[in-house]
Formats: sequence, structure tokens, C-alpha cells
Amino acid sequence: MSACPQHPASARLGVSYRTPGPGRLEDRAGRQVQQEDTRNVAQVQHLENQPQRTCIGCRQKGPRSELLRLVSGGSGSSAVVVDERRRMAGRGAWLHPSEKCLALAVKRRAFGRALNGATGTADVERRIMAGTKAVDTPVAAATTVQPESGSEN
Repeated sequence: MSACPQHPASARLGVSYRTPGPGRLEDRAGRQVQQEDTRNVAQVQHLENQPQRTCIGCRQKGPRSELLRLVSGGSGSSAVVVDERRRMAGRGAWLHPSEKCLALAVKRRAFGRALNGATGTADVERRIMAGTKAVDTPVAAATTVQPESGSEN
């Protein structure tokens, strides 16, 4: 601890100022904080600041990264399309990728209200069923894949 160079009277008054050593950080109260702690705090704050969206099926809010974005098919089509990259133009609706939320959205006729009359949900059903089957079905260990290098011919 040392006296502040800008305030020489601080040494007489018993006020001391600390400068953290290399690799050390201090918070505003003067407590030493390790570098790893600050990264964890930053990660937690990042998770808290994620955009929230409401599922049209269950009406629960969740982080945007956990929901599927749905858009109207466009060009006069009444189909609902899953926007995998979340970049398609137009109004979007959000849905949890679960059969339960899909069934609730169909029952409540939420697609038509959220996407201005779009009702064809075949693409959404296909996407959700493919996601649940991939999680539930174990991978067969006996299947082999042939190389596609073209050198075998």
C-alpha cells in the first residue's frame, strides 16, 4: 500500500491506495478478484441478456436460441416454413421444438393468428419429428460407410 502521489496529505491522514499486482484485478470495494471469476460473471451476464421470445404453443418465454423461428411461405402460399438461419424476411413466430408445443399451437390455431393466415404446418411437423427421432433413436453400430473418394474404380 502506498500514498496517493496526487494527494500527499493522504499519507498523514492514514488513507492508503492499493494498486493490484500483475494478473490481479480488484473490484470497486478493493477486493481482489481472479481473472477466471470475471469471465464467469461475464458469461452469466451474457446468458441473462439473451433476447427472450414467446412460444406460440405453450405461451412460455424462453431464450431465442432455444426456439424455432417460423415464417409464412410467401408468394401466396399458406405454408409455414422453419427459418433455420433466422434470417428470412417477414414476420416471424417462435415455437419450442417439441411435439407438445406443436400440438398446442395447432389446437389453439396459433399459426394463423401469428403469421396472417398461414396454416400449412407440414414442414414444421417434419422438422420437429426429425429432431425427436434423432434424439430417441440409437445409432446402429453395425452400419459401415463406403468412402467416396473415387479411387476405388
